[in-house]
Amino acid sequence: MNRNLMRPLLPVLAASTLLLGLSACAPLVVGGAVATAVVATDRRTAASQLEDESIELKVGNAVRQNMGDRVHVNVTSFNRRVLLTGEVTTAQEKTTVERLARSQDNVREVINDLGLGPASSLTNRSKDLVITSRMRAALIDAKDLQVNAFGVTTERGVIYLMGRVTEREAKRATEIATSISGVAKVVRVFEIISEEELRRLSPPPGQTVKSATPAPAATPAR
Repeated sequence: MNRNLMRPLLPVLAASTLLLGLSACAPLVVGGAVATAVVATDRRTAASQLEDESIELKVGNAVRQNMGDRVHVNVTSFNRRVLLTGEVTTAQEKTTVERLARSQDNVREVINDLGLGPASSLTNRSKDLVITSRMRAALIDAKDLQVNAFGVTTERGVIYLMGRVTEREAKRATEIATSISGVAKVVRVFEIISEEELRRLSPPPGQTVKSATPAPAATPAR
């Protein structure tokens, strides 16, 4: 396409991307296989990755069906450990969301960090997205860390770090997170592994990983 024709579309594309990211706890259904390169560098098994996607979808749907729009809940699952962030108005609602999460198949742990109060504004959520993007970029720049080993979520300026990592990697990622502009607090939700286990999980040096055919575009769950 002619570059001059593309220029007017760039702001629209950027705004669309932001709005998709801001949709409150709307799980995405991803069709097709995950690219082989991503699966190979993720320290979860391929089955665990699919389970995590399924858990996020099921928990999100259960919360919406039972509680409607009166709560703002984000669900992040990493290796079947579910992190709940967002806002609810009462302690009872917080307990209900946790119960719904624990009732889903394959969930082995729930970390409930829901805040009590009104739902965060779109402005605050956009700031959280920027923090998450900065953190992911910083992980990519860090040559001593594997970005796909980490899960990053930000809520109300609090950055949550998940993943199967060594104590060394956890410390390094925490140091990076504290240096990100706008971060009010860093919460570690890591699953710590040994350096020996990391060596077992890492692909042999020099091994080339080929990517599979890209999966179809994700579509919001109805």
